[in-house]
Amino acid sequence: MAPFHDMPPFHDMTGEPVRGPYDEESPQQLFLDPEMLAQELAQELLGDPLDDLDSSDPAAADVAAECDQGLELLRRAQKQQQPDAASHDLRMQGLRIFCEHRDPRALPLLLPLLQAACPIHRMSAVYALGRNPSPLAVEPLLALLAADDNGYVRKAVAWSLGSYPDAPVLNPLMRALQVDIAAVRLWAASSLAEAAVNAPAKADPAAAQLLLSLRIDTEAAVRSNSAWALGRLYADLVAPRQQKVVEVLLGTMLEDGDSGVRDEARLALEQLENPELLERLQTLVDEGLLS
Repeated sequence: MAPFHDMPPFHDMTGEPVRGPYDEESPQQLFLDPEMLAQELAQELLGDPLDDLDSSDPAAADVAAECDQGLELLRRAQKQQQPDAASHDLRMQGLRIFCEHRDPRALPLLLPLLQAACPIHRMSAVYALGRNPSPLAVEPLLALLAADDNGYVRKAVAWSLGSYPDAPVLNPLMRALQVDIAAVRLWAASSLAEAAVNAPAKADPAAAQLLLSLRIDTEAAVRSNSAWALGRLYADLVAPRQQKVVEVLLGTMLEDGDSGVRDEARLALEQLENPELLERLQTLVDEGLLS
């Protein structure tokens, strides 16, 4: 996945999670707000502190110590014979650390949690595996996207799959953008761009689905992220598809019923840095059709 500062501003929208056998969880058990976790994950992180670990750097040393603590928390939770509130708290504290930091030592502790009974554990493990991608996680992540009955979990998978551009994630993300709940579609649109950027063979089918979603999706936030994703993929598209992207973005900029979507379409067009297109936009401003 691209650095978070290259990602669009994800909109704060949960959609309606699919009801499943976990809906009777008490508020105490579901104390971790998944929206807060998602927002924290989407904040700009300037590099990965563990990539250039230097024991003389206090900040890097603090990160290493925090990762050691996260490993210990997850191991202690794993040793509990019967899940209880204490083990739940240990596990969640450990998972939060690996949603923020990257450490390959965490993988053996994260992967089993994709099968956890608690949806909050599954969701948090999915986010952590987006931060700590592993080829071993691809198959179980795709299985969760296809079949998990909790919308928050599928939403987390849609985000995390953007970290796996070399895996077969294109078709699953396209299907999620077609048929899943709004929150999952929102993240699937952005992850499609991450999965297909710099890969022309993937960019064209991804762009085709994003163009459709930009035109017909009922949720403004999904249309907005689709517009951003199309701008990101533009350079990898063949000329006819590029022309179609420009036409649809122009139409969206002028006609979409949501001002946020119109603004995102305009920004995507401006960032193409095409002189003729910029001149066309200026003409629309001069004619009073754009502010």
